[in-house]
Amino acid sequence: MAQRIKSSFTFVDLFAGIGGFHAALTSLGGRCVYAVEMDAAAAAVYERNWGRRALGDITVDANDQSMRVPRHDVLVAGFPCQPFSKSGAQRGMDETRGTLYWNILKIVQTHHPKVVLLENVRNLAGPRHLHEWQVIVETLRAEGYRLSDQPAIISPHLLPLERGGRPQVRERVFIAATYVGPDADPSALEAEILFDNKPVDGWAPQTWHLETDLPLDPDHEADGCTLSPSEKYWIDAWNEFVELMWEERAGCRLPGFPLWADAWVHSDDLVIPDGTPSWKIDFLVKNSDFYTAHRRVINRWTKKWKVYSDKFPASRRKLEWQAQDTPRLWDTVMHFRPSGIRAKAPTYLPALVAITQTSIIGPRERRLSPREAARLQGLPDWFEFGDQRAAATYKQLGNGVSVGAVWHAMKCLAERDEEFLKKSAPKILKAIQSAPLSPDEVLAAQNAH
Repeated sequence: MAQRIKSSFTFVDLFAGIGGFHAALTSLGGRCVYAVEMDAAAAAVYERNWGRRALGDITVDANDQSMRVPRHDVLVAGFPCQPFSKSGAQRGMDETRGTLYWNILKIVQTHHPKVVLLENVRNLAGPRHLHEWQVIVETLRAEGYRLSDQPAIISPHLLPLERGGRPQVRERVFIAATYVGPDADPSALEAEILFDNKPVDGWAPQTWHLETDLPLDPDHEADGCTLSPSEKYWIDAWNEFVELMWEERAGCRLPGFPLWADAWVHSDDLVIPDGTPSWKIDFLVKNSDFYTAHRRVINRWTKKWKVYSDKFPASRRKLEWQAQDTPRLWDTVMHFRPSGIRAKAPTYLPALVAITQTSIIGPRERRLSPREAARLQGLPDWFEFGDQRAAATYKQLGNGVSVGAVWHAMKCLAERDEEFLKKSAPKILKAIQSAPLSPDEVLAAQNAH
């Protein structure tokens, strides 16, 4: 369990999950006075690590009949975003009724915390959710909050390690609002964008090195992470293919288009059915040309590994090479997808997502371990998941928030709204400004004793 540090402000943690927001806010000097999470397993992990009960239902705790959420200085929430009605933002709070944002807004209306920080998936900033975005901005401004019209999007792989970054592409939208009061000049409610969706401090994301920067554990064995014999067979087969092609093509990398073994026919024999979409025609032609140029090597390879037998399901007869000049498949990060085996350079990983398969770490010949996945979200090594199954841990982490991204958002909020926070929340401002650029050392020290 995390050790307590001297608090400078209070916060509530809504839709708390296992506590990514909690990790960042306590490291900044915050003290949690309320947390809520409906998933019992996630709430148990939250309580195990942060010492606060979280299991509950925000729709019960914050509504027209009751307000069980106590007063606080900062409100944070990684909230689900259901569609609002299309009747127009003029209806304000009433329009959001029936959505979980309405419960957040009810808390804001009751307590007017000094800072509100909301996090959501990238799609909230997309054209299909423009209406929802406008409603959120307008309803918060109606309560006296200063925020930007423009969504602030960041991914932890755009932050260098010394700023709490991690080798994971995980674009998320942050809505950061500072309370300036209902009587403030209207211009004070309009803020510039919190940050741009680009590398910070000149950081070059392609220089991430997964093995040392995450870091990866040295073990090739980890509970729940072992590859099946069939998975190893498919990787061994394609690994040999990659090595053969390096030799065959004189060190030239594999092509960027997907390689489809089922589409390997001589260009003279290629037949494209009527009605085939243009994108597929392009792939079929390119695969046919590729096979024609290298058919002798390819034929020996497919025969040796029985590629067209039951050993290879259709989805494993496809390779998407995105690993640039990496010479071996076993040196890459892989994903088994319906569209094929996707291989990427071992720099940074795609986002942890609760419903998809975990990354295969080629250099370790296994899947990413739960501990490594926790590091990917910025959680310290003392963070415990108990004896729950690895699948549950992956799900919780996939639903979580990047600690470093939250930290960066709070740092940028303090910089953007410094003149307002000096007057309304000097303790919060001081806590954020005096904190280091990264939460990592602070988090590690929380459990040092």
